[in-house]
Amino acid sequence: MAAHASMCCRLSDRSSSSLSRFRKVFSVERLFFTATHRKNEVELGDSTLAAPNFTAPVKSGSRGQERLREDSILPFSAFLTDSFGRRHSYLRISLTEKCNLRCQYCMPEEGVKLTPRSQLLSTSEIMTLARLFVQEGVDKIRLTGGEPLIRPDVLDIIAELRKLEGLKTIAVTTNGINLARLLPKLKDAGLDLINISLDSLVPAKFEFIVRRKGFHKVMEGIDKAIEMGYNPVKINCVVMRGLNEDELLDFAALTEKKPLQVRFIEYMPFDGNKWNFKKMVSYQEMLDRIRQQWPNLEKLQTGHTDTAKTFQVPGFQGQVGFITSMSDQFCGSCNRLRITADGSLKVCLFGNSEVSLRDVLRSGASEEELLKIIGAAVGRKKNQHAGMFSISQMKNRPMILIGG
Repeated sequence: MAAHASMCCRLSDRSSSSLSRFRKVFSVERLFFTATHRKNEVELGDSTLAAPNFTAPVKSGSRGQERLREDSILPFSAFLTDSFGRRHSYLRISLTEKCNLRCQYCMPEEGVKLTPRSQLLSTSEIMTLARLFVQEGVDKIRLTGGEPLIRPDVLDIIAELRKLEGLKTIAVTTNGINLARLLPKLKDAGLDLINISLDSLVPAKFEFIVRRKGFHKVMEGIDKAIEMGYNPVKINCVVMRGLNEDELLDFAALTEKKPLQVRFIEYMPFDGNKWNFKKMVSYQEMLDRIRQQWPNLEKLQTGHTDTAKTFQVPGFQGQVGFITSMSDQFCGSCNRLRITADGSLKVCLFGNSEVSLRDVLRSGASEEELLKIIGAAVGRKKNQHAGMFSISQMKNRPMILIGG
């Protein structure tokens, strides 16, 4: 009985603490949501924000915020909901700016000036931000780079993420060079999904595109992922006219006997990748070419927030998908936020506005202050990015410094 009473006391204390947290945050959320929808924009510098005063009381129940959200009693976090009602439940975190390849569409030929190590997010800062975003409703985190698997503590980061209550999916986007060697430990640490970049099935062409050797290591990594039960294993292929658009059918044929989802990505403009309209192969052109070979190609139902338009040849194990960022944008269902390796929050891949969460963290800001800054940035997210020709003229980071 004494043990039972002690446990009840601890549970009561926990419930009281959770209730206090709920009252504090939800009162802020409700007022922020109202302010956002009235479009009272707040000017935001790199690391500071003159935020409105959120003080109104709010009635609450007896359960904690996380439980209430699960039971659909509490609306999705207003800090992660923009003025168009989009709920951002998917966070991409870049672990490093470094990469062991030099892909033409990602990095300028001369390379990039790397951020000094002291200005990159530490492991503890990554986890602090991850916990905060998951606490507010993020249920999927993807680790990107650079090449995330060259970060020495990537296994520790995944293992720590796995402990976050409410986080359903941990994913990695990798170039595959180190994948076969690390995959058993990655899976043990808690990795759920894998996306592997592969832009050619011809070794010599692969080396030309990525400016390095390693084709056979990537293929070994793909086979290892299939062997270890990942299904589907997603293959990201950036299609560039005059370079690899002649391999569309070869890539699609891979899905016949393997549980792969080959995702053809329209070539996108970033600083230093020499994008021009003539190099871009549109979704419709790619689809038409594949349909000539497989006229019975069927479009599959996908989730509301999925970026890829997905198709399957009847009888094939895998699928093909198309990421149509340029010719047919999907901004209306976007649920993604990005944190760069140096700690900047980007609410849109093609947007050039950023907020340094690193500077806010290092200034000693409270959790509530950090949430207000995140919420203000999300609240200013535009309805959609500019058209493809406008994007090509915009100043933005090279892809390597954003995180895929």
